[in-house]
Amino acid sequence: MVEELFIKLSLIIVIAVGVSAVMKLLKQPLIIGYIFTGIIVGPLFFNLIGTENEIMSTFAKVGVALLLFTVGLHLNPKIIKEVGKVSLITGIGQVIFTSVIGFLIAISLGFSTTASIYIAVALTFSSTIIITKFLTDKGDINSVYGKISIGFLIIQDIIAVFVLMFISSVTTGDGGISNILITFFKGIIVTLIFFGLSALFIPTITKRVAKSQEFLFLFSIAWCLALASLYHYLNFSLEIGALFAGVALSISPYSSEISSKLKPLRDFFIVMFFIIIGSQMIIGDISQNIVPIIIFSLFILLGNPLIVMILMGVLGYTKRNSFMAGLTVAQISEFSIILVTLGLSVGHLNQDILSLVTMVGLITIAGSTYMINYSNKIYFLISDYLGIFEKKGAIEKKKKIEKYGAILFGYNRIGFGILNSFKRIKKNYLVVDFNPNTISDLTKVGIPCLYGDAYDTELLEELQLDKTPLVISTIPDFETNILLIETIRAKNPKAIIIVRSSQIKDAFEFYKKGASYVLTPHFLGGEYLAKMVNNIKTSEKGYKEEKNKHIKMLKERMKKGHEHPEFEKN
Repeated sequence: MVEELFIKLSLIIVIAVGVSAVMKLLKQPLIIGYIFTGIIVGPLFFNLIGTENEIMSTFAKVGVALLLFTVGLHLNPKIIKEVGKVSLITGIGQVIFTSVIGFLIAISLGFSTTASIYIAVALTFSSTIIITKFLTDKGDINSVYGKISIGFLIIQDIIAVFVLMFISSVTTGDGGISNILITFFKGIIVTLIFFGLSALFIPTITKRVAKSQEFLFLFSIAWCLALASLYHYLNFSLEIGALFAGVALSISPYSSEISSKLKPLRDFFIVMFFIIIGSQMIIGDISQNIVPIIIFSLFILLGNPLIVMILMGVLGYTKRNSFMAGLTVAQISEFSIILVTLGLSVGHLNQDILSLVTMVGLITIAGSTYMINYSNKIYFLISDYLGIFEKKGAIEKKKKIEKYGAILFGYNRIGFGILNSFKRIKKNYLVVDFNPNTISDLTKVGIPCLYGDAYDTELLEELQLDKTPLVISTIPDFETNILLIETIRAKNPKAIIIVRSSQIKDAFEFYKKGASYVLTPHFLGGEYLAKMVNNIKTSEKGYKEEKNKHIKMLKERMKKGHEHPEFEKN
């Protein structure tokens, strides 16, 4: 029995590796490979799970618990204040509009009210894990749209917490809405008491536990599984217990370390969850629901981005920022599948709804992957038609462009220092930025600024770049900087053009296109330190002077609200 299970598990993992390798070649997230693996090893083909389904399902439960635990580790209660107004409004607005429209579509397609509610809510959630990886790989994690996207994805996760908790409360009721609500609020009270106690004791406990890395790892697993089991004992789901276990530890200074240590273990067990989901997909259910699958997939791929674009347009963001952020919600997430699985376990749904939502997940994750990877090319093709999503008049209208001695594209942590140098050399300068909040702040302190997108060719035509001797771009986007260099060089061969790059190969490309200098922030710190050590050597006085200058600069930046990028380590 044990040997047979070992051999079958080995075969499943080997098949998963092969299928995942194909997904990597197709530049698709591995989650799609895991689900396809489940289809292959399920009853439709090799039937490797068979009698061992209960054991595999246990593995899957552990995987879901660890996944939700690590999600909870990043849901610090302070996060709502940090994500900003635009993320809060866009996140809540997208969930409301998507769920309402999704419900109406499901009802019109003949689904029951209960099934329609589950489908509608499942359609609202996008994958924070997948999108964070995409944004990191593209180098857009700290862009305006990247920060907004991460913000409203976190808002979605917080909403998902309450949805999962509500569904968990249904498992204890006898069907009456009053009993369900009573159980739900009891759960909230128990959770608040639990979080209060955690806030008092968790920091002290984790501080002592963290003295041993192995013990911290073991403690984290024990905490996750123990809390999941406790909530199950209290007649809630294991999933919500694991999620709250993560949230409770999110206040610990070691939450990021715990998350990184658990990631390999989580990834192994979550593979089994998606393989089980794939094995449960019934081809008959898929063929029977092919029309709803296509309609829901198109709604997610096209409708969700439209909703976000409209909301961000109303808030005053450029069409490009709105478009890029919109693409990040063009798929459903692992939360969606977990939600429907939970609905299936409490008897609210049939297997065909799980097959439908899983298939929509496969289509939308695959589709959105290519949309995000080729977002700049897609935007270039359709940008002329996106003007309706850009609110006119909300931001200061483009004023008459005059001749400037220097133009800075992108006011951020790097741009802050460059602006000070403009002031010192007494250059007549202009700041161009596509974040309306940044423009508003600069206007208040009297800094000449213009709201616009450097990727907008119309804006570049209006700026007198042929008469500007110095142009600096701190924008991290490769295509934008290429466009800037080419446009300026065509009009002003003698201009000094400085652009930013985080990749060495991109820096060489910028030089090839005509950049005067390429700023590489990741390498400059080491270069500066090397020169400082070379000049000061071991002079205590010299380091004290550098220290005082650094402290002064840090205090000035702190007043401006600058912090180290939160997601850069990813």
